[in-house]
Amino acid sequence: SQRIRKRIEEVWGWMKTVGGFRKTRFKGRERTELAAYLVGAAHNLVRMAWLTAA
Repeated sequence: SQRIRKRIEEVWGWMKTVGGFRKTRFKGRERTELAAYLVGAAHNLVRMAWLTAA
């Protein structure tokens, strides 16, 4: 479980630093959820590019 936790924590760290999700710019739950969805999708794209390059 610690290995899986490390993977999850890396995603949240990326979302906070690179994705700018430490402090949200949006008001309301719906807009914040949409922003989280988009930042997560961006992380997946970056991760896929990194995995295919390796």
